[in-house]
Amino acid sequence: MQYRLFTEPCAVPHGSHLITSPDSPLLATLDMAQLPDMVAQAKNGELADSRFGCAPFARITLVPASAWQDTLTNSLVAHLRPLFKSPVSENVVLDGTQLSESRVRDTVLRECFNLAHSLDDLGLKTTGNTRLRINTLTLFCLPSQEDALQAALRQQYAVANGMLAARRLADMPSETCTPQFVVEQAQQLCAQFPALRCEVLDEKAIVGQGLGLLHAVGKGSSRPPRLLAIHYDGTKDGPVRSYVGKGVTFDTGGLWLKEGAGMYTMKYDMCGAANVLGLMLSIAELALPVRVMGVLALAENAIGPDAMQPGSVARACNGMTVEINNTDAEGRLVLADAIAWASQRHALTQYIIDMATLTGAVVKALGYELSGLMTQDELLRESLTRAGLKTADDVWSLPLDGRLKKQTESAIADLCNTPTNNAAISASAAWLLHHFCPANIPWAHLDVSGTALWREGGRSVASGRPIPLLVQHLLDELA
Repeated sequence: MQYRLFTEPCAVPHGSHLITSPDSPLLATLDMAQLPDMVAQAKNGELADSRFGCAPFARITLVPASAWQDTLTNSLVAHLRPLFKSPVSENVVLDGTQLSESRVRDTVLRECFNLAHSLDDLGLKTTGNTRLRINTLTLFCLPSQEDALQAALRQQYAVANGMLAARRLADMPSETCTPQFVVEQAQQLCAQFPALRCEVLDEKAIVGQGLGLLHAVGKGSSRPPRLLAIHYDGTKDGPVRSYVGKGVTFDTGGLWLKEGAGMYTMKYDMCGAANVLGLMLSIAELALPVRVMGVLALAENAIGPDAMQPGSVARACNGMTVEINNTDAEGRLVLADAIAWASQRHALTQYIIDMATLTGAVVKALGYELSGLMTQDELLRESLTRAGLKTADDVWSLPLDGRLKKQTESAIADLCNTPTNNAAISASAAWLLHHFCPANIPWAHLDVSGTALWREGGRSVASGRPIPLLVQHLLDELA
C-alpha cells in the first residue's frame, strides 16, 4: 500500500473516500446538500455515511468526534473496519487534523496498512478475486502537523510490513506451513535486508546441541523440527536483545489428543514464531541501531510411532530435565529449550522476551484485547506496559513468584510441564519457563493466546500482535 500527505484541501484526490469528523476544517470546503444532516447525525454520536452527491469524493464518512479521541476501546478502528470491507475507491483520505491522540493515530495507520493482506490473497479460492482493494492511504493535515505525521507514517508502515509478513505466514494451512517451510520463507524475506542473516538447526543439529525438549515435541511428526535464529546487527557492538517465539506449526495435542473443535485453529499455534520473524523485518526496515536475535522454535506436535508419551522425561540444552505429564503442553517445552539456547549465544544479552499462543487460560483471565505479561524484572515489566499503552497493544501483568513452585514439581525430573491440579495454568507455564533463563538476564514472557488472532463473525485470522508493542519498546529504549 502507498501513502502520501497533503496540506491543501484543493489537493484532495478526486474519486476517493473521505473519512473525517463533524468538527473538521475540511467540511468548510464541501458543497454538499446533505452535509448539515450528516454533521448533526455524527454530533449525535452516530456514523454518518453517504455515497451520493459527494463530489469530488466517491464517498464521505463522518465518524463521531469522540471516536477520534478514544484511547481505550479503539472505537475509531471499529467504525472503519466495516467500511473497508466494501470500499468504493482505491484511495482513502483520512483526516489527520483529527488525529491528535498518538495512540489512536498509530492504531488507525496500522489498521489501514494491514489492509494489504486478506485470506483471499493466499490464492486458495478457485473463484477470481475481483473485488476492489484499497491501495493508497492519503492523509490531510495542517502544515504544523506534517513532520509528526510523516514520521508516524514511516514508523507504522514498517511495523505493519512486519505484521503483514507474520500474518501471511500464520494464515497459511499447516500442511503447507511446516517447520521447513517457515525457515525457507524467513530466508527469502530476510534476504531483502543485508543486516539480517539466518542460522538454521535441522533435526540432527537440534539433537547434537542437546535441545531435547524441542526434539521431544517434533519427533512424532514426519515434518521434522527446526530452530531458526535470525541475527540483526544494526550496530557493530553492544548487548543483544533476544526474542523467542513458539512455532508449533500444528498442534494435535499429541497423544493427549485435542477434540476436533479445539484443533481447528491450531495452525495458528506458530503465531509467536511468525511474529518474531515479522518483528525482525520491522527492525531491519527501520534500520534501528541495535543488535537483535530472533529465535523461532519450530515443530509439529503430531501423533505417530515416535510421538512423545505422557510420563516421559526429556533434557533441555541447559541440562535441566522435564517430565512430560501432558503432551498437549508442548509449547512451553519448545520455548524452554529456545530460551536456554538463546541465553548461551552471546557474551552479553540485554534481555530475552518470548511470545507464544501458550494457554487458553490467559484468554479466560484477560479476554482478547490484553496479552498476558509475566516477568520478575520490574524494569522490563514497566517498560513493556508503557509501550503497550502507547500502541494500543496492551499487556496485563500476572503473578510470577515462588508460590507457583509446587505447580511444576516432579517426583522423577527437575520439573513437570503441567500442574496436576489444573490451577494457575498461565502463570505455572511461565514459572516453568523462568528456569531456562539465567538469573543474570532479564526475561519476560508474553502469552498472546487471546491477542495473536483477530476474531470477527465467528472466524479467526492472524493479527500480527505483539509486533507493535515490541517495536515501540525498542524505540522507547533508543529515545
